[in-house]
Amino acid sequence: MKNYSYNYSYITAISIVAALGGYLFGFDFAVIAGGLPFLQKYFGLNTYWEGLATGSMALGAITGCLIAGILADKIGRKSGLLVAAAVFLLSSLAMGLAPSANIFIASRYAAGIGVGMASMLSPLYIAEIAPAAYRGRLMAINQLTMVLGIFITNLVNYSLRNIGPDAWRWMFGLGAVPSLVFLIGVFILPESPRWLLLKNRHARAAAVYTKIGNTSYARDMIHLFQAPAATSSSLSLLLNKKVWPVLFTGITLAVFQQFCGINTVFNYTPKLFERIGASADSQLLQTVFIGVVNLAFTIIAMLLVDKVGRKPLMLFGAAALSIVYLFIVQLLGAKNPDVAWLLLAAIGIYAMTLAPVTWILIAEIFPDNIRTTATTIAILFLWTAYFILVVSFPVLFQQLGDKTFYLYGFICLLGALFILKFVRETKGKLLGGDSNAAVMH
Repeated sequence: MKNYSYNYSYITAISIVAALGGYLFGFDFAVIAGGLPFLQKYFGLNTYWEGLATGSMALGAITGCLIAGILADKIGRKSGLLVAAAVFLLSSLAMGLAPSANIFIASRYAAGIGVGMASMLSPLYIAEIAPAAYRGRLMAINQLTMVLGIFITNLVNYSLRNIGPDAWRWMFGLGAVPSLVFLIGVFILPESPRWLLLKNRHARAAAVYTKIGNTSYARDMIHLFQAPAATSSSLSLLLNKKVWPVLFTGITLAVFQQFCGINTVFNYTPKLFERIGASADSQLLQTVFIGVVNLAFTIIAMLLVDKVGRKPLMLFGAAALSIVYLFIVQLLGAKNPDVAWLLLAAIGIYAMTLAPVTWILIAEIFPDNIRTTATTIAILFLWTAYFILVVSFPVLFQQLGDKTFYLYGFICLLGALFILKFVRETKGKLLGGDSNAAVMH
Protein backbone atom coordinates (compact mmCIF):
# COMPACT_ATOMS: atom_id res chain seq x y z
CA MET A 1 0.00 0.00 0.00
CA LYS A 2 1.29 3.47 -0.87
CA ASN A 3 2.42 5.93 1.75
CA TYR A 4 -0.19 8.68 1.93
CA SER A 5 -0.30 11.77 4.09
CA TYR A 6 -3.40 12.12 6.24
CA ASN A 7 -5.10 14.96 8.08
CA TYR A 8 -5.17 13.09 11.40
CA SER A 9 -6.76 15.90 13.41
CA TYR A 10 -9.62 16.25 10.94
CA ILE A 11 -10.21 12.49 10.69
CA THR A 12 -10.19 12.13 14.47
CA ALA A 13 -12.51 15.11 14.97
CA ILE A 14 -15.21 13.87 12.60
CA SER A 15 -14.86 10.35 13.99
CA ILE A 16 -15.48 11.66 17.52
CA VAL A 17 -18.53 13.64 16.41
CA ALA A 18 -19.99 10.61 14.63
CA ALA A 19 -19.17 8.49 17.67
CA LEU A 20 -21.36 10.66 19.90
CA GLY A 21 -24.10 8.34 18.67
CA GLY A 22 -22.20 5.67 20.60
CA TYR A 23 -22.29 7.86 23.73
CA LEU A 24 -26.08 8.05 23.55
CA PHE A 25 -26.21 4.33 22.86
CA GLY A 26 -24.24 3.89 26.12
CA PHE A 27 -26.55 6.26 27.98
CA ASP A 28 -29.75 4.47 27.03
CA PHE A 29 -28.10 1.12 27.62
CA ALA A 30 -26.85 1.99 31.14
CA VAL A 31 -29.54 4.28 32.52
CA ILE A 32 -31.94 1.41 33.09
CA ALA A 33 -29.61 -0.24 35.62
CA GLY A 34 -29.82 2.77 37.93
CA GLY A 35 -33.42 3.63 37.17
CA LEU A 36 -34.94 0.15 37.37
CA PRO A 37 -35.09 -0.13 41.19
CA PHE A 38 -36.96 3.21 41.29
CA LEU A 39 -39.25 2.19 38.42
CA GLN A 40 -40.10 -1.08 40.18
CA LYS A 41 -41.33 0.80 43.24
CA TYR A 42 -42.91 3.74 41.39
CA PHE A 43 -44.92 1.65 38.92
CA GLY A 44 -45.06 -1.62 40.90
CA LEU A 45 -43.33 -3.66 38.18
CA ASN A 46 -43.31 -7.47 38.42
CA THR A 47 -40.71 -9.75 36.78
CA TYR A 48 -42.50 -9.65 33.41
CA TRP A 49 -42.77 -5.85 33.31
CA GLU A 50 -39.22 -5.50 34.60
CA GLY A 51 -37.97 -7.47 31.59
CA LEU A 52 -40.20 -5.52 29.21
CA ALA A 53 -39.08 -2.15 30.58
CA THR A 54 -35.47 -3.23 30.00
CA GLY A 55 -35.98 -5.01 26.69
CA SER A 56 -38.28 -2.46 25.04
CA MET A 57 -35.18 -0.54 23.99
CA ALA A 58 -34.03 -3.57 21.99
CA LEU A 59 -37.38 -3.77 20.18
CA GLY A 60 -37.00 -0.11 19.26
CA ALA A 61 -33.43 -0.75 18.15
CA ILE A 62 -34.66 -3.41 15.72
CA THR A 63 -37.02 -0.82 14.22
CA GLY A 64 -34.22 1.75 14.22
CA CYS A 65 -31.93 -0.54 12.25
CA LEU A 66 -34.55 -0.94 9.53
CA ILE A 67 -35.09 2.82 9.38
CA ALA A 68 -31.34 3.49 9.35
CA GLY A 69 -30.76 1.00 6.55
CA ILE A 70 -33.32 2.74 4.37
CA LEU A 71 -32.17 6.27 5.21
CA ALA A 72 -28.47 5.45 4.87
CA ASP A 73 -28.93 4.35 1.26
CA LYS A 74 -31.58 6.90 0.26
CA ILE A 75 -30.50 10.18 1.88
CA GLY A 76 -27.02 9.42 3.19
CA ARG A 77 -25.19 8.53 6.37
CA LYS A 78 -25.08 12.11 7.68
CA SER A 79 -28.81 12.72 7.28
CA GLY A 80 -29.52 9.42 9.00
CA LEU A 81 -27.38 10.49 11.96
CA LEU A 82 -29.34 13.76 12.17
CA VAL A 83 -32.61 11.83 12.44
CA ALA A 84 -31.10 9.56 15.11
CA ALA A 85 -29.98 12.58 17.16
CA ALA A 86 -33.46 14.11 17.02
CA VAL A 87 -35.02 10.81 18.14
CA PHE A 88 -32.58 10.62 21.07
CA LEU A 89 -33.50 14.14 22.18
CA LEU A 90 -37.27 13.69 22.07
CA SER A 91 -37.30 10.22 23.63
CA SER A 92 -35.11 11.30 26.58
CA LEU A 93 -37.57 14.05 27.45
CA ALA A 94 -40.51 11.67 27.02
CA MET A 95 -39.01 9.04 29.37
CA GLY A 96 -38.29 11.63 32.03
CA LEU A 97 -41.86 12.96 31.91
CA ALA A 98 -43.68 9.62 31.53
CA PRO A 99 -46.84 9.53 33.72
CA SER A 100 -47.36 5.74 33.50
CA ALA A 101 -45.46 2.52 32.95
CA ASN A 102 -47.01 2.08 29.50
CA ILE A 103 -45.92 5.54 28.36
CA PHE A 104 -42.46 5.01 29.83
CA ILE A 105 -42.05 1.71 27.95
CA ALA A 106 -43.31 3.32 24.73
CA SER A 107 -40.81 6.17 25.21
CA ARG A 108 -37.99 3.71 25.88
CA TYR A 109 -39.00 1.90 22.70
CA ALA A 110 -38.62 5.24 20.88
CA ALA A 111 -35.21 5.72 22.51
CA GLY A 112 -34.34 2.28 21.16
CA ILE A 113 -35.09 3.51 17.64
CA GLY A 114 -32.37 6.12 18.11
CA VAL A 115 -30.03 3.49 19.57
CA GLY A 116 -30.64 1.14 16.64
CA MET A 117 -30.00 3.89 14.12
CA ALA A 118 -26.81 5.02 15.84
CA SER A 119 -25.55 1.46 16.35
CA MET A 120 -25.69 0.95 12.60
CA LEU A 121 -24.84 4.43 11.26
CA SER A 122 -22.03 5.61 13.57
CA PRO A 123 -19.63 2.67 12.95
CA LEU A 124 -20.65 2.52 9.28
CA TYR A 125 -19.84 6.20 8.83
CA ILE A 126 -16.48 5.96 10.63
CA ALA A 127 -15.52 2.85 8.65
CA GLU A 128 -16.21 4.67 5.39
CA ILE A 129 -14.17 7.78 6.18
CA ALA A 130 -11.24 6.03 7.93
CA PRO A 131 -8.01 5.07 6.11
CA ALA A 132 -7.41 1.30 6.26
CA ALA A 133 -4.30 1.48 8.46
CA TYR A 134 -6.15 3.36 11.21
CA ARG A 135 -9.69 2.10 10.78
CA GLY A 136 -9.63 -0.22 13.79
CA ARG A 137 -8.63 2.41 16.34
CA LEU A 138 -10.89 5.07 14.78
CA MET A 139 -13.85 2.73 14.91
CA ALA A 140 -12.94 1.88 18.49
CA ILE A 141 -13.65 5.55 19.28
CA ASN A 142 -17.32 4.66 18.84
CA GLN A 143 -16.92 1.94 21.47
CA LEU A 144 -14.99 4.36 23.70
CA THR A 145 -17.77 6.96 23.61
CA MET A 146 -20.25 4.16 24.26
CA VAL A 147 -18.48 3.11 27.45
CA LEU A 148 -18.02 6.76 28.42
CA GLY A 149 -21.78 7.06 28.11
CA ILE A 150 -22.19 4.03 30.36
CA PHE A 151 -19.63 5.28 32.89
CA ILE A 152 -20.92 8.87 33.13
CA THR A 153 -24.52 7.67 33.27
CA ASN A 154 -23.67 5.31 36.13
CA LEU A 155 -21.96 8.19 37.98
CA VAL A 156 -24.99 10.43 37.47
CA ASN A 157 -27.36 7.66 38.57
CA TYR A 158 -25.32 7.13 41.73
CA SER A 159 -25.26 10.86 42.52
CA LEU A 160 -29.06 11.07 42.10
CA ARG A 161 -29.85 8.00 44.19
CA ASN A 162 -30.96 9.89 47.31
CA ILE A 163 -33.05 12.73 45.85
CA GLY A 164 -36.34 10.85 46.24
CA PRO A 165 -38.74 8.54 44.41
CA ASP A 166 -38.64 10.76 41.30
CA ALA A 167 -34.87 10.28 40.89
CA TRP A 168 -35.52 8.10 37.83
CA ARG A 169 -37.09 11.06 36.00
CA TRP A 170 -33.81 12.98 36.22
CA MET A 171 -31.79 9.90 35.32
CA PHE A 172 -33.66 9.42 32.04
CA GLY A 173 -34.47 13.07 31.26
CA LEU A 174 -30.86 14.25 31.46
CA GLY A 175 -30.18 12.28 28.28
CA ALA A 176 -31.54 15.31 26.43
CA VAL A 177 -28.29 17.21 27.10
CA PRO A 178 -25.84 14.97 25.17
CA SER A 179 -28.57 14.40 22.56
CA LEU A 180 -28.63 18.13 21.80
CA VAL A 181 -24.82 18.23 21.59
CA PHE A 182 -24.90 15.32 19.12
CA LEU A 183 -27.61 16.97 17.03
CA ILE A 184 -25.56 20.16 16.70
CA GLY A 185 -22.33 18.25 16.04
CA VAL A 186 -23.70 16.19 13.14
CA PHE A 187 -24.25 19.37 11.12
CA ILE A 188 -20.47 19.82 10.73
CA LEU A 189 -19.85 16.31 9.39
CA PRO A 190 -19.13 15.76 5.69
CA GLU A 191 -21.13 13.09 3.92
CA SER A 192 -19.52 9.64 3.60
CA PRO A 193 -17.36 9.69 0.45
CA ARG A 194 -18.23 6.06 -0.31
CA TRP A 195 -21.95 6.89 -0.26
CA LEU A 196 -21.25 9.86 -2.53
CA LEU A 197 -19.49 7.52 -4.95
CA LEU A 198 -22.40 5.10 -4.86
CA LYS A 199 -24.55 8.05 -5.95
CA ASN A 200 -22.05 9.02 -8.68
CA ARG A 201 -21.16 12.29 -6.93
CA HIS A 202 -17.47 11.95 -7.65
CA ALA A 203 -16.52 15.62 -7.28
CA ARG A 204 -17.97 15.83 -3.76
CA ALA A 205 -16.38 12.50 -2.83
CA ALA A 206 -13.01 13.72 -4.07
CA ALA A 207 -13.36 16.89 -1.97
CA VAL A 208 -14.00 14.81 1.18
CA TYR A 209 -11.13 12.42 0.46
CA THR A 210 -8.81 15.39 -0.12
CA LYS A 211 -9.66 16.71 3.35
CA ILE A 212 -8.93 13.27 4.81
CA GLY A 213 -5.66 12.71 2.91
CA ASN A 214 -3.68 14.17 0.04
CA THR A 215 -4.69 14.33 -3.62
CA SER A 216 -3.04 10.99 -4.48
CA TYR A 217 -5.02 9.33 -1.69
CA ALA A 218 -8.25 10.82 -3.02
CA ARG A 219 -7.44 9.75 -6.59
CA ASP A 220 -6.57 6.19 -5.58
CA MET A 221 -9.62 5.74 -3.33
CA ILE A 222 -11.92 6.79 -6.15
CA HIS A 223 -10.09 4.58 -8.63
CA LEU A 224 -10.23 1.53 -6.35
CA PHE A 225 -13.90 2.10 -5.67
CA GLN A 226 -14.78 2.02 -9.37
CA ALA A 227 -14.38 -1.76 -9.56
CA PRO A 228 -17.31 -3.69 -11.10
CA ALA A 229 -18.42 -4.90 -7.65
CA ALA A 230 -18.99 -1.34 -6.42
CA THR A 231 -22.61 -0.98 -7.53
CA SER A 232 -25.64 0.26 -5.66
CA SER A 233 -26.60 -1.74 -2.62
CA SER A 234 -29.70 -3.88 -3.00
CA LEU A 235 -31.41 -6.57 -0.98
CA SER A 236 -31.57 -8.70 -4.14
CA LEU A 237 -27.77 -8.94 -4.20
CA LEU A 238 -27.94 -10.94 -0.97
CA LEU A 239 -29.61 -13.75 -2.91
CA ASN A 240 -26.24 -14.42 -4.53
CA LYS A 241 -24.84 -17.51 -2.79
CA LYS A 242 -21.33 -16.07 -2.97
CA VAL A 243 -22.17 -13.52 -0.27
CA TRP A 244 -23.92 -15.98 2.07
CA PRO A 245 -20.75 -17.06 3.94
CA VAL A 246 -19.78 -13.49 4.83
CA LEU A 247 -23.39 -12.63 5.75
CA PHE A 248 -23.63 -15.74 7.92
CA THR A 249 -20.38 -14.77 9.66
CA GLY A 250 -21.61 -11.24 10.37
CA ILE A 251 -24.95 -12.46 11.74
CA THR A 252 -23.33 -15.13 13.92
CA LEU A 253 -20.82 -12.69 15.40
CA ALA A 254 -23.62 -10.20 16.13
CA VAL A 255 -25.77 -12.80 17.89
CA PHE A 256 -22.81 -14.21 19.79
CA GLN A 257 -21.83 -10.80 21.13
CA GLN A 258 -25.19 -10.72 22.94
CA PHE A 259 -25.71 -14.37 23.82
CA CYS A 260 -22.28 -14.43 25.50
CA GLY A 261 -24.37 -13.04 28.38
CA ILE A 262 -22.28 -10.15 29.62
CA ASN A 263 -25.02 -7.57 29.10
CA THR A 264 -27.00 -9.20 31.90
CA VAL A 265 -24.25 -7.92 34.20
CA PHE A 266 -24.62 -4.39 32.79
CA ASN A 267 -28.41 -4.28 32.87
CA TYR A 268 -29.08 -6.26 36.03
CA THR A 269 -26.19 -5.23 38.28
CA PRO A 270 -28.50 -4.46 41.26
CA LYS A 271 -30.22 -7.85 40.93
CA LEU A 272 -26.92 -9.74 40.90
CA PHE A 273 -25.53 -7.89 43.89
CA GLU A 274 -28.78 -8.20 45.76
CA ARG A 275 -28.12 -11.95 45.50
CA ILE A 276 -25.05 -11.62 47.73
CA GLY A 277 -26.80 -9.33 50.20
CA ALA A 278 -25.44 -5.98 49.00
CA SER A 279 -27.36 -2.86 50.07
CA ALA A 280 -29.21 -0.71 47.55
CA ASP A 281 -26.47 1.92 47.88
CA SER A 282 -23.77 -0.67 47.24
CA GLN A 283 -25.66 -2.04 44.24
CA LEU A 284 -25.60 1.36 42.51
CA LEU A 285 -21.95 1.87 43.48
CA GLN A 286 -21.07 -1.38 41.72
CA THR A 287 -22.41 0.05 38.46
CA VAL A 288 -19.82 2.83 38.82
CA PHE A 289 -17.00 0.31 39.32
CA ILE A 290 -18.22 -1.58 36.26
CA GLY A 291 -18.10 1.67 34.27
CA VAL A 292 -14.50 2.33 35.31
CA VAL A 293 -13.34 -1.15 34.28
CA ASN A 294 -15.33 -0.97 31.04
CA LEU A 295 -13.69 2.34 30.15
CA ALA A 296 -10.13 1.27 31.04
CA PHE A 297 -10.25 -1.95 29.03
CA THR A 298 -11.87 -0.26 26.03
CA ILE A 299 -8.86 2.05 25.87
CA ILE A 300 -6.63 -1.04 25.94
CA ALA A 301 -8.67 -2.45 23.04
CA MET A 302 -8.04 0.74 21.03
CA LEU A 303 -4.29 0.26 21.49
CA LEU A 304 -4.38 -3.42 20.52
CA VAL A 305 -6.90 -3.79 17.72
CA ASP A 306 -4.66 -2.52 14.89
CA LYS A 307 -1.57 -4.26 16.31
CA VAL A 308 -2.75 -7.65 17.58
CA GLY A 309 -5.62 -7.91 15.11
CA ARG A 310 -9.33 -8.72 15.28
CA LYS A 311 -9.34 -12.52 15.38
CA PRO A 312 -6.86 -13.04 18.27
CA LEU A 313 -8.82 -10.61 20.45
CA MET A 314 -12.13 -12.29 19.64
CA LEU A 315 -10.71 -15.74 20.38
CA PHE A 316 -9.25 -14.65 23.70
CA GLY A 317 -12.49 -12.96 24.75
CA ALA A 318 -14.72 -15.94 24.02
CA ALA A 319 -12.41 -18.47 25.67
CA ALA A 320 -11.66 -16.34 28.75
CA LEU A 321 -15.33 -15.56 29.41
CA SER A 322 -16.25 -19.25 29.28
CA ILE A 323 -13.73 -19.91 32.07
CA VAL A 324 -14.62 -16.87 34.22
CA TYR A 325 -18.32 -17.80 34.16
CA LEU A 326 -17.53 -21.16 35.78
CA PHE A 327 -16.05 -19.39 38.81
CA ILE A 328 -18.84 -16.79 38.89
CA VAL A 329 -21.39 -19.59 39.33
CA GLN A 330 -19.45 -20.99 42.30
CA LEU A 331 -19.01 -17.70 44.15
CA LEU A 332 -22.46 -16.33 43.35
CA GLY A 333 -24.02 -19.56 44.61
CA ALA A 334 -22.03 -19.29 47.83
CA LYS A 335 -23.04 -15.62 48.16
CA ASN A 336 -19.37 -14.78 48.36
CA PRO A 337 -18.76 -11.01 47.95
CA ASP A 338 -15.54 -11.81 46.06
CA VAL A 339 -17.79 -12.54 43.07
CA ALA A 340 -17.62 -8.78 42.46
CA TRP A 341 -14.01 -9.19 41.29
CA LEU A 342 -14.97 -11.92 38.83
CA LEU A 343 -17.85 -9.86 37.45
CA LEU A 344 -15.42 -6.97 36.93
CA ALA A 345 -12.98 -9.37 35.25
CA ALA A 346 -15.73 -10.53 32.88
CA ILE A 347 -16.57 -6.90 32.05
CA GLY A 348 -12.88 -6.14 31.38
CA ILE A 349 -12.48 -9.15 29.08
CA TYR A 350 -15.60 -8.24 27.14
CA ALA A 351 -14.64 -4.55 26.87
CA MET A 352 -11.22 -5.43 25.47
CA THR A 353 -12.44 -8.03 22.97
CA LEU A 354 -15.99 -8.94 21.97
CA ALA A 355 -17.57 -5.54 22.63
CA PRO A 356 -15.52 -3.35 20.26
CA VAL A 357 -14.19 -5.94 17.82
CA THR A 358 -17.61 -7.32 16.86
CA TRP A 359 -18.75 -3.86 15.76
CA ILE A 360 -15.50 -3.36 13.84
CA LEU A 361 -15.80 -6.69 12.01
CA ILE A 362 -19.46 -6.10 11.10
CA ALA A 363 -18.51 -2.77 9.54
CA GLU A 364 -15.45 -4.20 7.74
CA ILE A 365 -16.29 -7.61 6.33
CA PHE A 366 -19.03 -6.76 3.82
CA PRO A 367 -18.34 -5.69 0.20
CA ASP A 368 -19.37 -2.15 -0.83
CA ASN A 369 -22.34 -3.26 -2.90
CA ILE A 370 -24.06 -5.00 0.03
CA ARG A 371 -22.52 -3.22 3.04
CA THR A 372 -25.51 -1.12 4.10
CA THR A 373 -28.05 -3.91 3.67
CA ALA A 374 -25.85 -6.62 5.17
CA THR A 375 -24.83 -4.43 8.12
CA THR A 376 -28.50 -3.66 8.76
CA ILE A 377 -29.36 -7.36 8.78
CA ALA A 378 -26.48 -8.27 11.09
CA ILE A 379 -27.35 -5.54 13.59
CA LEU A 380 -31.03 -6.50 13.41
CA PHE A 381 -29.99 -9.94 14.60
CA LEU A 382 -27.78 -8.35 17.27
CA TRP A 383 -30.65 -6.36 18.75
CA THR A 384 -33.05 -9.30 18.50
CA ALA A 385 -30.52 -11.37 20.46
CA TYR A 386 -30.15 -8.57 23.01
CA PHE A 387 -33.93 -8.42 23.49
CA ILE A 388 -34.11 -12.18 24.01
CA LEU A 389 -31.19 -12.00 26.47
CA VAL A 390 -32.49 -9.21 28.70
CA VAL A 391 -36.13 -10.30 28.67
CA SER A 392 -35.26 -13.92 29.45
CA PHE A 393 -32.68 -13.25 32.15
CA PRO A 394 -35.05 -12.37 35.03
CA VAL A 395 -37.04 -15.56 34.36
CA LEU A 396 -33.94 -17.73 33.87
CA PHE A 397 -32.31 -16.33 36.99
CA GLN A 398 -35.48 -16.96 38.96
CA GLN A 399 -35.64 -20.58 37.75
CA LEU A 400 -31.96 -21.55 37.40
CA GLY A 401 -30.34 -19.07 39.74
CA ASP A 402 -26.56 -18.84 39.52
CA LYS A 403 -26.40 -21.75 37.04
CA THR A 404 -27.71 -19.37 34.36
CA PHE A 405 -24.07 -18.44 33.81
CA TYR A 406 -23.23 -22.05 32.92
CA LEU A 407 -25.46 -21.53 29.87
CA TYR A 408 -23.61 -18.37 28.87
CA GLY A 409 -20.27 -20.10 29.40
CA PHE A 410 -21.26 -22.91 27.03
CA ILE A 411 -22.30 -20.35 24.41
CA CYS A 412 -18.90 -18.65 24.77
CA LEU A 413 -17.18 -21.98 24.13
CA LEU A 414 -19.21 -22.47 20.94
CA GLY A 415 -18.39 -18.90 19.93
CA ALA A 416 -14.67 -19.52 20.30
CA LEU A 417 -14.90 -22.57 18.04
CA PHE A 418 -16.82 -20.58 15.43
CA ILE A 419 -14.28 -17.75 15.45
CA LEU A 420 -11.41 -20.20 15.15
CA LYS A 421 -12.91 -21.92 12.10
CA PHE A 422 -14.71 -19.19 10.17
CA VAL A 423 -13.31 -15.73 10.93
CA ARG A 424 -10.21 -14.43 9.19
CA GLU A 425 -8.20 -11.32 9.89
CA THR A 426 -9.27 -7.96 8.39
CA LYS A 427 -6.57 -5.81 10.03
CA GLY A 428 -5.13 -3.26 7.61
CA LYS A 429 -7.12 -4.44 4.60
CA LEU A 430 -8.95 -2.12 2.22
CA LEU A 431 -12.62 -1.70 3.05
CA GLY A 432 -14.91 -3.69 0.78
CA GLY A 433 -12.61 -4.87 -1.96
CA ASP A 434 -11.07 -7.81 -0.14
CA SER A 435 -13.75 -8.41 2.48
CA ASN A 436 -14.57 -11.88 1.25
CA ALA A 437 -11.22 -12.89 2.72
CA ALA A 438 -12.85 -12.43 6.12
CA VAL A 439 -14.69 -15.72 5.85
CA MET A 440 -13.77 -19.31 5.16
CA HIS A 441 -15.25 -20.54 1.89
